[in-house]
Amino acid sequence: MDDPIAPLIQRCAAQDRAAFAQLYAQTAAKLLGVSLRILGNRAEAEDALQEVYTRVWVKAGRYDPAKGAGMTWLIALARNHAIDRLRSRKPEQSDDQAAERVADTSPRAETRLVAMGEARRVALCFDALEPDRAAAVRGAYLDGQSYQDLAERFAVPLNTMRTWLRRSLLKLKECLDQ
Repeated sequence: MDDPIAPLIQRCAAQDRAAFAQLYAQTAAKLLGVSLRILGNRAEAEDALQEVYTRVWVKAGRYDPAKGAGMTWLIALARNHAIDRLRSRKPEQSDDQAAERVADTSPRAETRLVAMGEARRVALCFDALEPDRAAAVRGAYLDGQSYQDLAERFAVPLNTMRTWLRRSLLKLKECLDQ
């Protein structure tokens, strides 16, 4: 059986660019398919194919037609190169392994206990305020209500609401500093 690829490889060994272009045109689709099946990624298979043809250009002199068909030699080069690329990949980590590397950002038990203690202190200090003053502070600073809305809600003038809030904040600060 006549091997149309073997003479092209032999001409490539003699640095015949026209033969290399013919070789590429006749074999690229097949070798891309081999690389793609092994690597599973088209972009990587295309990169691998380019490297394979570089090797063909450099190693064409090593091809021995007595040992096998030219296409078989090319497929072996592509296959071996794709396998080498697979082996050189970093091993993919499972989701469990990736999760183990993520830092735990939740507060530690000690931090949570301190925060709970502080929350109790704040609640006790709020309880020390008059109920309408405590509600106004919560409305302004926790619920984001405007001074005008609070003044209307508690039926007091706007300046009185500002005074309530300022004095209430001072009492809270004093209580928390103890």
